[in-house]
Amino acid sequence: MRIAFGSDELNLQPTKIIGLVKNYRAHAIEMGGEVPPEPRFFLKPPSALLPDGGTVILPAGSHRVDYEVELAVILSRHCRFVSIEDALDRVLGYAVTVDITARDLQGQAMKEGMPWALSKGYDTFAPLGPCIVPAQSLDPQSLPIWLKVNGQTRQSGNTRDMVFGVARLISYLSSVMTLEPHDIIATGTPEGVGPLLDGDWVEAGIDGIGVLRFEARNENREAR
Repeated sequence: MRIAFGSDELNLQPTKIIGLVKNYRAHAIEMGGEVPPEPRFFLKPPSALLPDGGTVILPAGSHRVDYEVELAVILSRHCRFVSIEDALDRVLGYAVTVDITARDLQGQAMKEGMPWALSKGYDTFAPLGPCIVPAQSLDPQSLPIWLKVNGQTRQSGNTRDMVFGVARLISYLSSVMTLEPHDIIATGTPEGVGPLLDGDWVEAGIDGIGVLRFEARNENREAR
């Protein structure tokens, strides 16, 4: 996926997208759970990426698809067993992402003790943009973050409310798996998540980065 990076354009090619679970306390409460004692995460395939201005496809196999605005961390280089003190030196930049989730399929998977890949991994389920802001331009832990659907604010928070900050997340994840250049960490969402409907227009923003925009449309199998 090609995306603006500073005054240039970057061909973004992550090997994986890592999503954090319940990394804002208020969101954990609204989802009926506790904040985990350590970072908890899931994986999305890079094929889920959607550029700014694209269309999120609501799959026919799901009856509820939710939005979750998040700060995306894009890594600059290979990371393995990185200390918290050195972690931010591995960041290329930051972007806005929306973790799209087929909530009913996720709930079914959780009930059956199965992985979440089906609910998180559909094509178009990871809108990202509108650009990547170089890491040195921002403090990732003091950014207002919000999302609107059809002009109405649905989510509003600040990255300072993360349970585990960006440096902690990079350090922890690099102790579990090798992080590669362009890998993306979606750092969790504030409260206010909710469903998308056919025809909805979404604007998701983070101060200092910009506004990511996309529409939602029902899947039309006949058009394929």
